[in-house]
Amino acid sequence: MMYRHMEDCINDLEKHGHLIRVTEEVDPNLEMAAIHLKVYAAGGPALLFENVKGSKFRAVSNLFGTVERSKFIFRKTWDSVQSAVALRNDPIKAIKQPFKNVSTGLAGIKALPIKKKSKGPVQAQEIKLSDLPSIKHWPMDGGGFITLPQVYTEDPDKAGIMNSNLGMYRVQLDGNEYDSDKEVGLHYQIHRGIGVHQARATAKGEPLKVSIFIGGPPAHTLSAVMPLPEGLSEMTFAGLLAGRRFQYSYEDGYCISHDADFVITGDIYPGETKPEGPFGDHLGYYSLTHEFPVMKVHKVYAKEDAILPFTVVGRPPQEDTSFGAIIHEITGDAVKQEIPGVKEVHAVDDAGVHPLLFAIGSERYTPYADVKEPAELLTIANRILGTGQLSLAKFLFITAEQDKPVDTHHEAEFLAYILERLNLHRDLHFQTNTTIDTLDYSSKKLNSGSKVVIAAYGDKKRELCKEVPKELKGLQSFKNPCLVMPGVVAVEGPKFMDDETAEKEFKQFSDELQAKGAIDSCPMIIACDDSTFMSKNMSNFLWATFTRSNPSHDVHGVNSFYKNKHWACDNMIIDARIKPHHAPPLVEDEKVEHNVERFFAYGASLGDLGL
Repeated sequence: MMYRHMEDCINDLEKHGHLIRVTEEVDPNLEMAAIHLKVYAAGGPALLFENVKGSKFRAVSNLFGTVERSKFIFRKTWDSVQSAVALRNDPIKAIKQPFKNVSTGLAGIKALPIKKKSKGPVQAQEIKLSDLPSIKHWPMDGGGFITLPQVYTEDPDKAGIMNSNLGMYRVQLDGNEYDSDKEVGLHYQIHRGIGVHQARATAKGEPLKVSIFIGGPPAHTLSAVMPLPEGLSEMTFAGLLAGRRFQYSYEDGYCISHDADFVITGDIYPGETKPEGPFGDHLGYYSLTHEFPVMKVHKVYAKEDAILPFTVVGRPPQEDTSFGAIIHEITGDAVKQEIPGVKEVHAVDDAGVHPLLFAIGSERYTPYADVKEPAELLTIANRILGTGQLSLAKFLFITAEQDKPVDTHHEAEFLAYILERLNLHRDLHFQTNTTIDTLDYSSKKLNSGSKVVIAAYGDKKRELCKEVPKELKGLQSFKNPCLVMPGVVAVEGPKFMDDETAEKEFKQFSDELQAKGAIDSCPMIIACDDSTFMSKNMSNFLWATFTRSNPSHDVHGVNSFYKNKHWACDNMIIDARIKPHHAPPLVEDEKVEHNVERFFAYGASLGDLGL
């Protein structure tokens, strides 16, 4: 069915066994998030919280908790949306097959936003910010947050809905220095469309008008996170995915989504910021308190019986993992169209998405050459690191298929394929003093860090060790070596003190290894605080290694040297120890965990889940 409102979706999910109503009173301070995390981890249903402590409004979570449920929600429009995005990615298809794509074109026309003269259902009542469920997710969070907002702005130089940006930037409702019921914090990172709009408004000396839509058809929520092809607006995509045109009007100069459950309108004034955060984020750590734009609230609207959707992020996988999978299925081969020569790019979810990319490219520059080595791959790598959100990556492992197929989603096999072919004197390419993800605290400075491209191609150069090499046993500097996967060994080091001490520690480590002889079978060594944890599974390895290391500072080497400003080594060492400037990892509150067990007891709303 086509959902006109959030309530339509909830009723449909419940009818088909995809949603459970939680009727007992639940505290939005940590309890709701704790319940969500347990149910998501068990692959459970969506949750409608009908009795939120301190608020008359209901809340729903885990709507997109599984790919299967997301596809169920969008089952009526899924095929037409994929076709429309494919045409945007490859418009020649429409010329070659005009009759086949007529329906797609009509669907696109029907999806265009429509301006209404009357007020929308969301304007049924004006409320205060404090009337909303203020959901606090993790113990150290700075306040309550809206985690599934649709933040709408228009280009100050070209007003109108077709020149708008719709993004999902978390909203802090209270806490810190915010003036209660009058201000909210907006946390948006670099490479975001709202930043362009604010820069233009600031250049004109004007405040930027902002509308925050919450709820409405699930298609509107998903549209706020879609990386869309050039020329396809989020508002058109929202209509296409919903199977119903996005309906809006203006009130006091602010855009109002008629189908939203809530709308918050306000202004961001030039140069005005306030401390925002901390917030337990999707890398598995807190993003800390920093100055971010503050929005002066104009009005807050709500439908009768409005429902607030939310999600909880933390160490992956979480619900946003399913978001990523859905986006990948919808956009299909978009990256191939945008970056010539690319066959596949995989942002590794277990590593927090942005810290680690795996990619497969092409090698067509010198097919006549006997010696195979990276060439076109380096050009492709630069294109990847210069493209949208991909530019936030720190570690990019890239190769090309040669003697067998390769799949970036089989992480251990893909990494082994690269390590077998890696020439450590040639294949490491660093970019220092550049931009990284705002949420990544592996560097000491916000938004700033480094990158390394690890590009390997050609004939297999080594057999990877399948047990810990004897040379890594019995060392004085780093101890307890554990095999992570073929070719990768984790070793425990002393507690990290500072960069200068680390340099000395790895010099000693290198000297010890050189005295024992070369260990070509182990091209990657991970220095860490707990090698047993690091080697327990691939998820631990990918998360701890790539979220806790900044390439320029934390990649060391056995027998490292420079030649013509190119850094090389015999064995790459990644220092993944916890460092003083790192943000703290997310840890549940034990008391809250105990308290929410009552919801899973016999006779409670969630008792039949067996958790």
